[in-house]
Amino acid sequence: SFTSVIQTVALILSCSQKVIDWHDPFSQYANSLSSLSFCVPPDLREIVFIIQSQSNYFHVRQAERRRADLLKQAHSLTEKPPLVLLLHSLSDNEGDWSILPLLPYLSYSFGKNSSWIVFLEEETNVKMTKLVQVLAKFDKNKEWFLGKPLHDKESTIIHHYAFAENPSVFKYPDFAAAWALSIPSSCSVLRDEPLKSDFTIDLKHEVALYIWDNGKGPHLTAVPELCTEPEDSPQAQHCATSLSSEPPLCGEPVNKEDIFVAVKTCRKFHSERVPVIKKTWEKDALFLEYYSDHADPSIPTINLGVPNTERGHCGKTFAILQRFLSSTVPNTKWLLVVDDDTLISLPRLQVLLSCYDPSEPVCLGERYGYGLSQGGYSYITGGGGMVFSREAVVQLLNSGCKCYSNDAPDDMVLGMCLNALGLPVTHSPLFHQARPEDYARDFLAHQVPISFHKHWNIDPVAVFNKWLKDDFRAKPSGGLNKSAKTEL
Repeated sequence: SFTSVIQTVALILSCSQKVIDWHDPFSQYANSLSSLSFCVPPDLREIVFIIQSQSNYFHVRQAERRRADLLKQAHSLTEKPPLVLLLHSLSDNEGDWSILPLLPYLSYSFGKNSSWIVFLEEETNVKMTKLVQVLAKFDKNKEWFLGKPLHDKESTIIHHYAFAENPSVFKYPDFAAAWALSIPSSCSVLRDEPLKSDFTIDLKHEVALYIWDNGKGPHLTAVPELCTEPEDSPQAQHCATSLSSEPPLCGEPVNKEDIFVAVKTCRKFHSERVPVIKKTWEKDALFLEYYSDHADPSIPTINLGVPNTERGHCGKTFAILQRFLSSTVPNTKWLLVVDDDTLISLPRLQVLLSCYDPSEPVCLGERYGYGLSQGGYSYITGGGGMVFSREAVVQLLNSGCKCYSNDAPDDMVLGMCLNALGLPVTHSPLFHQARPEDYARDFLAHQVPISFHKHWNIDPVAVFNKWLKDDFRAKPSGGLNKSAKTEL
């Protein structure tokens, strides 16, 4: 169509203005003209979009909406749309969310007819015309790894203290801004050796390490047009990608009486950690019990008859699951299990849970993985908070799943059980296993976090007040209204 022709010409001119000085002498002009071989906008059929989707109904719906929007934009540009795939549907391997096991499939499937693989999250808004302009600046025949760079201010446990001498030297992509691999890059990273770690903790960092390959592969190239600005903000005008201005609200926040909160503690932390909970988030819970190895009526704590262990706490967690289904505690739709050094916003959790159906087996939190490239399993890391629907707890206990020892890692045992049952773990980046200091500042800047974990070298009450405390001036949407943007 005439409109498509005009848009294509505009893309070429937009790109050429950055490459050619039209007042060059002829010899320089000739050299500049030759560089336009990689400045011509790619055929949209050469771009494969992969939405990093999940199999839970809410996330499938979000991903389908994102795919429909991409295809609608593509059809306005050309009659030959790109391929838009949902990550969770590419294979039956639940661990493919970690992307690295999928790279051989992606390279073999799309290496001949495609130039770029663009990954984006469910909430990533894309301006197709602008994105095509961006990709046109890079030679598709060379190795490129493109994204919005994040870096660590200090070495952190979630990245295995990598680059401890200078953590900021290594850049990794903010997935929310979208990131891209040229096909030569996706092919070059194929190798036979196993991953250096069995654990998948922070996927974006581990993907970047794998692609970089100790300097043998491409480093992340910063692309300013890949953004995490709110889509309706003035700063997003130059962006090819942006984020929704508000988090999804799927209805009224769930009621307090729908959530039962279980706090795991032990005698030695009764005077150190429990008071922090009482000063911060306990007041937002209607039903909450503290489970310990010692019954202390002043808190009060409940002794479930499981001896305290220095690690793992599997026996205690499974006793909590059994108690949740008993008539001893209120019959609620949701169970939240946290550590005594977890800081959490229950009102924000109530908003998030409005998007999930408690009649389904929902297991929600920050997702980690173990041995995913060798057919391992996913699990919710416990410190950030583990959320289970009643149906999930019923299926877990009915399966006969149990601890192999009281000090087994409870979150990993639960992950193995869920994997055996074929129940997916649902990930939310708003839960955090570590402290705010352990995450890139730009990553947290576009979040309204739900939890953090650990009291190491911090004032936990101050951290809660800064990151997790809300100003509840009512909004028409029923959402949360932060009194001010959290200062970093």
